[in-house]
Amino acid sequence: MPASALVRRVLFGLLAANLVVVGAKLAVAIASKSLAVFGSALDSSVDALNNVLALIVVRVAAKAPDEDHPYGHGKFETLGALAIVGFLSVTCFELVRGAVNDLASGTRRVSVSDMQLAVLVLTLGVNVVIAWYEHRRGAELGSELLVADAAHTRGDVFITVGVLAGLLFARQGLWWIDPAIAIVVACIIVLVAYRILVRTIPVLVDQRAIPTRHIQETAQAVRGVKSAYAIRSRGPSDLRYAEVTIAVDRHADVESAHAIADEVEDRLKRDLQLHEVTVHIEPC
Repeated sequence: MPASALVRRVLFGLLAANLVVVGAKLAVAIASKSLAVFGSALDSSVDALNNVLALIVVRVAAKAPDEDHPYGHGKFETLGALAIVGFLSVTCFELVRGAVNDLASGTRRVSVSDMQLAVLVLTLGVNVVIAWYEHRRGAELGSELLVADAAHTRGDVFITVGVLAGLLFARQGLWWIDPAIAIVVACIIVLVAYRILVRTIPVLVDQRAIPTRHIQETAQAVRGVKSAYAIRSRGPSDLRYAEVTIAVDRHADVESAHAIADEVEDRLKRDLQLHEVTVHIEPC
C-alpha cells in the first residue's frame, strides 16, 4: 500500500478519535457550565480540524499540476488553514467575552460531578494515546505532517490537566478559577492561530521563499555562468518554485548554453530543495 494511503488511513482513525474527545468535552462543558472545559473542547477541535486539513493535503493539495492548476494544488491547504484561523478567532472571542462577563458579575457557578471528571480523565488518556500513536506512525511513514500534529496533541494533554485542576479548585468554592483558566486556554489557542497565520500568509502573498543571494551564488557556481539575476522564488517549504536568468558567453552555441542551464536547474533543485526551476538564458 502506498505511503500516502497509509497516512490517510491513520488520519481517518485519528479524526474519529478526536471527534469523540471533542464531543465528550462539549457534553461535560454544557452539563457543568464550565467555560474552561469548553475552551479545552475548542482546543481539541483544532486537532480534529488539523486532521481534516491533513486529509485535504494528502488527497487534494498533493495532486499533480494539471491544465487548470499549472502550479499544483498546494494552496488548497493554505485556504483550509485560514478557515481554521477564522473559526478559532470567532470562538476564542466568544470564550473570552463569556469569561470576562463571569468574572465581572460572579453569577456563573460551575457544578461538576464525579462522572464528568471521570469523562475528562478518560479524554486525557485518549489524547495521550493519540499523541503517542501519531508520533510513532509519523516516524514509521516518514510523515512530517503526522509528527507535527502529534506535538500539538501533546499540548492538548497539558491543557486538559490544567482544566481538571481548575475544576477541582472550583468544587471547593473558588469559582473564579474556571473563567480564569478559560482565558488562559483562549490565549493558548490564539497563539496557535497566530502560528498558522505566520506559516500561511507568506504563501498566499507569494513572499520570497529563498534568499536571493543563495540562488545567485548556487547558479554562479556552475561553470559557464557569468552572472545570475532577475531571481524570484515562492511557495511553501515543501513546494518551492524559482526563476533565474543566467548570462552566458555570447559565442556559446545553443546546445552548450542549454547544457549550462540544465546544470543550473539540477544544482538549484538539489542544493536548495526546489520543486521546479525556470532558467532563462541571456548571451553576454
